[in-house]
Amino acid sequence: MAHVHRATVNGRVVRYFEAGSGRPLLLIHAFPYNAEMWRPQLAQVPDGWRFVAPDLRGFGGTLDEGTPALTLDDHADDLLGFLDALEIDSPVVGGLSMGGYITFALFRRAPERIAGMVLADTRPQVDSPDGRRGRQALLDLLHSRGVGAVADDLLGKQLGQTTLRERPEVAAEVRRLIESSSPRAIEAAVTALLSRPDSTPDLARIRCPTLVIVGAEDTITPPADAEAMYLALGSVLVVIPGAGHVSNLEAPGAFNAALAAWCGRAAS
Repeated sequence: MAHVHRATVNGRVVRYFEAGSGRPLLLIHAFPYNAEMWRPQLAQVPDGWRFVAPDLRGFGGTLDEGTPALTLDDHADDLLGFLDALEIDSPVVGGLSMGGYITFALFRRAPERIAGMVLADTRPQVDSPDGRRGRQALLDLLHSRGVGAVADDLLGKQLGQTTLRERPEVAAEVRRLIESSSPRAIEAAVTALLSRPDSTPDLARIRCPTLVIVGAEDTITPPADAEAMYLALGSVLVVIPGAGHVSNLEAPGAFNAALAAWCGRAAS
């Protein structure tokens, strides 16, 4: 069972979820969600592991009061402070989508603090020109029609066709998570995503054990991108059938099985 806690990091109260005990795995949520998206993984923590999932600044129960626009490096610094507050030295770090981009930022900030990586539905490259235009269009939609319209737009892009066709309860949960985010948090996150650096040069320096997971129906960071990253890292690759960009929510059984198998190998 996941427990909800709060920690004070640099004067800011951070909400986080925690389950299990043992070797720590820090889970970084995607855009535009919060740490609740990791509930299926927190419900099935492998033996000997401790999963910790904080809300990023501005999302969920972690407030962002009067702070200037953030970068992904700012989020990485927040997470380093969070790890210090919990006295966690060198966890495995897992991130999905934007969480993966922040994992790369953490690696650039403090590679010695990362004992392993789980990179889910993410990629090292910056956005393509079409991707940048899409993010700007999302900002325009946010400003003109609000968070509900953002949810409408993202559901068809982030969820796989199998989920949209067969799993209405997952679509409803994804909508709830998106609509719980504030306009300020969404705008700040899009701005941070647009300004993120190319992490491709970092791949050659990553030597820790790494698991790459991707939904077979992910059209945002497709399996071809995951395979290229896997080949560059010499890591483990798992492609999850019937899942799109939010594979941990769309196919939690397969996602959890892949994570448990990798955690078992990493612990041995």
